[in-house]
Amino acid sequence: MDSGEGFHPFAWLAWLVAAGLPALSTRNPLYLCLVLLAAAVTFTALRHRSPTARSWGMFVRFGATLWLFTIPFALLTAHYGRIILFRLPASWPVVGGPITGEALIYGFCSGLALVTLLMVFAVFNIAVDQASLLRMTPAFIYQTGVVAAIAVAFVPQMVAAWQAIREAQEVRGHRLRGARDLLPLILPLLVTALERATQLAESMEARGFGHQIAEVSSRRRIAGQLAVLAGLGALGIGLAGLWFWSERRTLMSLLAAAGAVLLLLSFWEQGRRVRRTHFRRWFWGRADRIILIASLAAGVPWLAVLLIRSEWLFYYPYPPYSPWPSFQPLLGLAIVLLATPGILLSPVMNRTDERSATP
Repeated sequence: MDSGEGFHPFAWLAWLVAAGLPALSTRNPLYLCLVLLAAAVTFTALRHRSPTARSWGMFVRFGATLWLFTIPFALLTAHYGRIILFRLPASWPVVGGPITGEALIYGFCSGLALVTLLMVFAVFNIAVDQASLLRMTPAFIYQTGVVAAIAVAFVPQMVAAWQAIREAQEVRGHRLRGARDLLPLILPLLVTALERATQLAESMEARGFGHQIAEVSSRRRIAGQLAVLAGLGALGIGLAGLWFWSERRTLMSLLAAAGAVLLLLSFWEQGRRVRRTHFRRWFWGRADRIILIASLAAGVPWLAVLLIRSEWLFYYPYPPYSPWPSFQPLLGLAIVLLATPGILLSPVMNRTDERSATP
């Protein structure tokens, strides 16, 4: 069995899209709990395989802490609903009035969506390293991809550095009791950040960053920029026309399609000028195909329901709607498939594969 890092990055990308789609498109707590459970199973399986798991685990805990604040915030600011839990004096500004059960449910669902999304992205960032993220970046935005990859890796690296500095200071007898005790922690952290930035700049300069793009004439460069602007303009006007001028749907659809084609051609032309080399090829294995199929089986039905029967996913606890969420068993079963990577990475599966490989 491959390790988590050995799975194909595009299989993980398909899993990210399939898992992130429910977290972004619904507030139904039943579906969100299933996505969170599937992501938690995968996160637990990956936790011992990546050095960045501890850093991303802190982000998930930070999201859970924010969740604790969303519930009282919704309770004290939204005073609407039929389920009255208790009342605060009406003379109190902002928080005065009835405290409703609908506000409690809405605050719970909002925080649940945030934690679910954080867990999904934590799993993806643990499973796919920075080099793989950069390699998946399209050629026409290669430089932007480098900056984005550095930004994604910056925060967990700082968290790991903070933990290492704090452990080293605790060994020396340092105890964090107040704001004054932060100085022995912040100064080494700043020095570490500056050293890492200097090393990164030197390594990028040594590798010739920025010289991978072939030089072109100024006329050709301006023509490419104008083509991108024209494509964006046509696509934007076409999509807006589909929304506001339904009687000209055919014309607006053709305009949007022409803008999308022009954008794709412009990006393809820009990507041709980028010289990229790969030292190691990616191969699709059996486990990669299983993850891809499970992700498609989870994401495609959800996308179809979102486009065709979006009322199945709609949830709003306040009147005139019901505070009790609806649930479609087939959609729930599709979401459960998102736990496939965690099952493939579980110790039980690994031991089974090892026994089958033993002659």
